[in-house]
Amino acid sequence: MKEDRSVPVSSLLPSTVVLEIAWEPHASAAPVYDLVVVGGFGHVGLPLAIAFASKGQRVCALDIDSIRAKTIGAGQMPFLEIGCEKKLQEVLQNGNLALSIDPMMISRAASVIIVTGTPVDRHLNPELEPMRELLAFYQRYFMDGQLIVLRSTVYPGTTDWLSRWFVDHQLRVDLAFCPERIAEGHALEELAGLPQIISAQSENGLRRARELFSSIAPEIVELTPIEAELAKLFSNVWRYTLFATANQFFMLANDHGADFHRIHHAMTHHYPRVKDLPKPGFAAGPCLFKDTMQLAAFNSNRFYLGHAAMLVNEGLPNYLVDRLKLRYPLSTMSVGILGMTFKANSDDRRESLSYKLRKVLSFECQEVLCSDVYLKEPGFVDVPTLIKHSDVIILAAPHDEYRSLVIPPGKVLIDIWNAFGHGCII
Repeated sequence: MKEDRSVPVSSLLPSTVVLEIAWEPHASAAPVYDLVVVGGFGHVGLPLAIAFASKGQRVCALDIDSIRAKTIGAGQMPFLEIGCEKKLQEVLQNGNLALSIDPMMISRAASVIIVTGTPVDRHLNPELEPMRELLAFYQRYFMDGQLIVLRSTVYPGTTDWLSRWFVDHQLRVDLAFCPERIAEGHALEELAGLPQIISAQSENGLRRARELFSSIAPEIVELTPIEAELAKLFSNVWRYTLFATANQFFMLANDHGADFHRIHHAMTHHYPRVKDLPKPGFAAGPCLFKDTMQLAAFNSNRFYLGHAAMLVNEGLPNYLVDRLKLRYPLSTMSVGILGMTFKANSDDRRESLSYKLRKVLSFECQEVLCSDVYLKEPGFVDVPTLIKHSDVIILAAPHDEYRSLVIPPGKVLIDIWNAFGHGCII
């Protein structure tokens, strides 16, 4: 008989072996877990699984990467997330968190949280095929009576579509959509401190979602599924639009030789009506641009404000290079990019505009050097080497570690974030 492929891991640290299981689902079988998190090794799923497990829930984090399972099983977070590693070790040791790559675990849970969203394809349209493929793969493991929760960002109407999918496949489940709202890097703090939006296709589903998320959230806000789907998209697009406003203001000021950071200080200093105006910088990552595209597609590409925001934010790397070309002979110079992740103090490079900046610069300058204190990739150099060999240094991701750097005289520093406190005019 094969052994259990999940990892209940009470004997965990320092390593875990992920094994196989021979267990067949049966409608009357009692659940082993309170919930299974599908996509449970990722940036959204793993902190969520830890949060529930730390509140006494019996949780299984399910994913497909056996290497990452062993890393997590050894009590090590595979990415930066404040406070998570200690909690991870606690819930592994007390047995509240199991890890598995076996989809059979879905059949052993009362509730299933699916952490998968709707990406955009190469034509920048929402792509529903990954959701269909996931459902087809896991179809045989879903059980009548389960609570199924969609967790990530989805195209509006996806919850209704998924409800019909379960009916078509003769599965009687309670379906809910409860969007993730946390800022990457602060998951445990925000899961415990922010209201949780819930929605469901039935009153019973709403009740069960309320009971589930009340165990980790201080407050519950109830919406219909379409309202919840739009609330998630609107939130991300609102932030993206704010960043675009700041970046457009920066470009306007810079084109006229004015330091936007001085203007920003004057606008926001003890003046509450514009206190939410962010500073300029790369607005990137796996969500904001994608979700703006989804909202545009949902509105038949008549989302003019969103399209303008995308042009501004995605165009910022090109703007920086164009301005540098006006002032310096880039074709004879070396340019260094400090920070390749999509935001400060993160090890996540997904959709980072630093890579777009590198690509644009590679056509214009003699050499491009890249460095990041949180990423090690082929071709990257350390910070001292970058500073020594770069004529122009661009601060692309303002990690805290960079703020104490001393840039030698004669080097050109482009600090659009104003992390060094000297403003920025290009």
